[in-house]
Amino acid sequence: MPRYLSMVRIDENNAPAEGPSPELMQRMGELIEEMTKAGVMLDNAGLTPSSQGTRVHWEKGELTVTDGPFTEAKEVVGGYAIIQAKDKAEAIEWAKRFLKVHEEHWTVTSEVREIAEG
Repeated sequence: MPRYLSMVRIDENNAPAEGPSPELMQRMGELIEEMTKAGVMLDNAGLTPSSQGTRVHWEKGELTVTDGPFTEAKEVVGGYAIIQAKDKAEAIEWAKRFLKVHEEHWTVTSEVREIAEG
């Protein structure tokens, strides 16, 4: 069965300073539990803010290392999930359900991509 990576993108500049509400965390926890019991969820986690990240870049034979924050970044990967689904359509349905647990004031995008095997 194929595996998919869902990269959860958020706008750090407009995300609530206090982070996710307790209600959001509860809904998210319930969905993750359902996905785990269904054998769909293989791994998931949130990520620290981009200000705590480091970019390693290779271009034209030169390597650069830049510590955050990254001023040009508006939308960043805020978390991920690795899921196992029968096909991409099912993976997208799980991503939709994950996004719908967020309150209306959140701007969240999930990019779903199949993991290339081998």
